[in-house]
Amino acid sequence: MAIIKSTVRAGRKIPKEVIQEVRRVAREARRHPEAYDPECPPSSPQALAEFAAQARELRKRKSAPVVSVRVKPETLERFKALGRGYSGTMGDVLNYVAENPEILAKIL
Repeated sequence: MAIIKSTVRAGRKIPKEVIQEVRRVAREARRHPEAYDPECPPSSPQALAEFAAQARELRKRKSAPVVSVRVKPETLERFKALGRGYSGTMGDVLNYVAENPEILAKIL
């Protein structure tokens, strides 16, 4: 199996060399039949159904409404200092506070 990585900027074409390499690897892969791996047996229909259900649940949890919230600039900077995904972390903190009435009571 080959992994081909390439960065393409929006509005630009994929380089010809990358397209040729992908086609070459695809042709080569067609010549080799799938091999059975005893360490990774095929999944049962029940396991596949369970996996699909878990994937649906994960997609539901990931889709959240977009809202605007006013926060102090210092608070925003603290979360931004955490790096990528800071807005998700902010959401997690809000969820934690909302699910713990004793914390919410101290704030209000």
